Amino acid sequence: MLLERRRRDYDDLFRPFRDIQRTIDRIFDETFRSLGREELLETDFIPAVDVYETDNSINLDIELPGLDKKDVKVKVEGNVLTISGEKKTEHEKKDRNYRVIERSYGKFERSFMLPDIVDTNKIKAKFEKGILKIELPKKEEAKEKVVDVEIE
Repeated sequence: MLLERRRRDYDDLFRPFRDIQRTIDRIFDETFRSLGREELLETDFIPAVDVYETDNSINLDIELPGLDKKDVKVKVEGNVLTISGEKKTEHEKKDRNYRVIERSYGKFERSFMLPDIVDTNKIKAKFEKGILKIELPKKEEAKEKVVDVEIE
């Protein structure tokens, strides 16, 4: 009898929390059931970019997993470098009931203002192992020159 009473007190203590959890679950279920499958699978895809500088160039490494070079476009207009493309959904939706999708899909575009020291006519891009590598060569006059000064 004492054990039964403790069990009932324990149940009563957590009942409001269980009710709140059921309400939240119901709201999520109704929301996601009303959305189309495509809306659940398509999200913003923002590729990560590393930028580093050497003596001769500024370099960008853009992470584009799951894409091929045909899916990506690189262009320069004035002093703006733009990388764009689309990572398309790969999911077979017919026989799966996805609960969690952590990979991102969708169109993307990243733009970078180029400094005046970049020679835009000599920009090179290479795509390998899911990384787009862009080399932005520096103009000759912008490269740091070392001059030995003679001491008298």
